[in-house]
Amino acid sequence: MAMYVPLGEGRYRATEHTQGPWDPRHQHMGPVTALLVHELARVPSRFPGLPTARLAVDVFAPVPAAEVEVRTEMIRDGRRVQCLGASVTSGGRELVRATAWRIREAGSPASEAAPVPPSAPGDADSWIARDFGYGRATDWRFVNGSPDEAGPAMAWGRARVPLVEGEETTPLERLAMFADSGNGISGVLDFDAYLFANVDLTISLFRAPEGEWVCLDAATTIGPRGRGLTRTTLFDRSGEVGTATQTLFVGPR
Repeated sequence: MAMYVPLGEGRYRATEHTQGPWDPRHQHMGPVTALLVHELARVPSRFPGLPTARLAVDVFAPVPAAEVEVRTEMIRDGRRVQCLGASVTSGGRELVRATAWRIREAGSPASEAAPVPPSAPGDADSWIARDFGYGRATDWRFVNGSPDEAGPAMAWGRARVPLVEGEETTPLERLAMFADSGNGISGVLDFDAYLFANVDLTISLFRAPEGEWVCLDAATTIGPRGRGLTRTTLFDRSGEVGTATQTLFVGPR
């Protein structure tokens, strides 16, 4: 079973594989972000072929593990840069809004980027969070840190199920599916005592990701006034591809 079953015209039924850790009635934002990428890729343009360089997602309210609709639009259609918009609604209520920038590809002198992490996915034991749907649908291999320890962590991840039923998941969709987990793997507070959910996610890429594995090198900082920030460097098996940041709402559970 995939994370989503397509119902036509941008509508999808979320399956149990989308359930998040805070409440089983709500989706993890990883699948939601990947679904946004999936629908944004279908937006027509006068100048097709421009890859996505940035995706910014604002979360207005939790997305239920139920039927959702994704609406998209072309905000600026250009030959060199394009801006697109998207929203996720359920029950007539807008829950998530996103913007994406596409930038044309051209030859440029490349600066040095971080190399691939020293440990390949197969070098570490598999870890699956079996107490919620998204956790069971993903396979994790920790390089540094641990899901049971507070503090920074580096981990490889891959999806164990498709994003959309009947369709192949793209590398960009896979990356989006995992980029929202930075705060989850690098939490510094007791999960049972505190909520540290993100209200946004910004993914910035300087090249397109490749392959089925995504690596997150994440660190979370909690401020003294109920806010936090997670910074994540994103890798594929060839090296660094970009970053993700999340602004966190922090409070007692």
